[in-house]
Amino acid sequence: MELLVLSMFTFFFLSRAELPGTWDLLVPNAGISSMHSAVTRFNTVVLLDRTNTGPSRKMLRKGHCRLDPHDAVLKRDCYAHSVLFDIQTNQIRPLMILTDTWCSSGQFLHDGTLLQTGGDLDGFKKIRKLDPCDINGSCDWVELDDVELSEGRWYASNQILPDGSVIIIGGRGANTVEYYPPRNGAVLFPFLADVEDKQMDNLYPYVHLLPNDQLFVFANNKAVLFDHETNKVVRGYPPLDGGPRNYPSAGSSAMLALEGDYSTAVIVICGGAQYGAFIERSTDTPAHGSCGRIVATSLDPIWEMEDMPFGRIMGDMVMLPTGEVLVINGAQAGTQGFEMASNPCLYPLLYRPDQPVGLRFMTLNPGTVPRLYHSMANLLPDGRVMIAGSNPHHIYNFKAEFPTELRIEAFSLEYLSPDRANIRPVIEEIPDTVRFGEAFNVLVSVTLPVVGIVEVNFASAPFATHSFSQGQRLVKLTVTPSVPASGNQYKVECKAPPNGAVAPPGYYMVFAVNQGVPSVARWVHLVA
Repeated sequence: MELLVLSMFTFFFLSRAELPGTWDLLVPNAGISSMHSAVTRFNTVVLLDRTNTGPSRKMLRKGHCRLDPHDAVLKRDCYAHSVLFDIQTNQIRPLMILTDTWCSSGQFLHDGTLLQTGGDLDGFKKIRKLDPCDINGSCDWVELDDVELSEGRWYASNQILPDGSVIIIGGRGANTVEYYPPRNGAVLFPFLADVEDKQMDNLYPYVHLLPNDQLFVFANNKAVLFDHETNKVVRGYPPLDGGPRNYPSAGSSAMLALEGDYSTAVIVICGGAQYGAFIERSTDTPAHGSCGRIVATSLDPIWEMEDMPFGRIMGDMVMLPTGEVLVINGAQAGTQGFEMASNPCLYPLLYRPDQPVGLRFMTLNPGTVPRLYHSMANLLPDGRVMIAGSNPHHIYNFKAEFPTELRIEAFSLEYLSPDRANIRPVIEEIPDTVRFGEAFNVLVSVTLPVVGIVEVNFASAPFATHSFSQGQRLVKLTVTPSVPASGNQYKVECKAPPNGAVAPPGYYMVFAVNQGVPSVARWVHLVA
């Protein structure tokens, strides 16, 4: 019997060790537990928490305290609730946020400025901006005094549009949409009210800009096609089986890579909590692991269903440079909310969209740090995925079963393994700015000879929060076969995305991908 137990343990250990992917601890103490995050073109990451959690573990600069009547612990707050993280040096610099950003939303503007909207209490109608910089710069949050949201937004979603403006959709008690820059105030969006149930389940709606310039908006278990020019619903989609999918029952959602003639957009939604878990405050109700996949641009769309290897609530779906999707973070039981989940899901999954149903999910090397409520994940320019946050408590609590988490980690996919280094491309030359539809060249170098097409893919830098990356997209450019240049260098002729519906204007991480292995990205500004 002892031999059998030992054999099972050995098998489990070896299986765990042999699964693809590696973990690295980047920062043991970021000073804050990140609820929101966004990667900037300076290879820094903006991390953002809420402001009324009492003391964080990072002080503001001397003389930069703020008064907060809403904080039950600190009325004079000298602690940072936002920081700037440098992914090359792992340095942390405090940023100063003035109003409450709890469960707020965000999006990069076309000029690279981070727009941040809403929150709770004094942040309910606030609009904030941060003009990013490198770690040695002096950039900081600016709270706009000359403009505010038409309606308070708490648990809303943002999406940049083809003209560079941003639509802000929903929020608790806000069944409307509005825009930045402002136009005509808040506009009624009855769909959000129609899908609200007794535990809400219509918060942080999944919003995807389709290449036909219309918005796929999903909330609870239903979706509509929304025309942002007329503020009208164009049509509905079939309901998605499997229960509610949005906050507080959220799984996650991603739009798969746009490619070819860019006429087709496919949406995937995975996981979620069972209905009632939030109302009953049940921490042990199993999450479901079903996924729905739909061609949102089809004239006769239907949901194609499949199951993940694990049930998962609060997972993050991260678009990778290759067009695959990483599913990471979350729990296997419970629901979103403070201290309302259990059984952390430590195993990441790789979703391979080109495989047949039943073979699309690959289980990857598990982490050791539970990432539950208020955790997030972002693609980094070097191809790793940054993981941070997890604070399932009203205030910072380091003694609970699932404590407040200050560590920042990175997960490296198998494409970054040392045995693939000799086929990993390096971008030697690429324009800093390209226009819609413009032809341009990329010069890459590869140690071993190139034997196939080298892809050139545009990846957005989304605003990640609450299991959904707002504004996330990957666009695979039309390229010609690479042509040998000199030595181990190759020239790839590319054509930029044709318009803002395929890729809204802004800064993109541009990856060269050779045989499934991405380069370190270069930042390119896509303009009209």
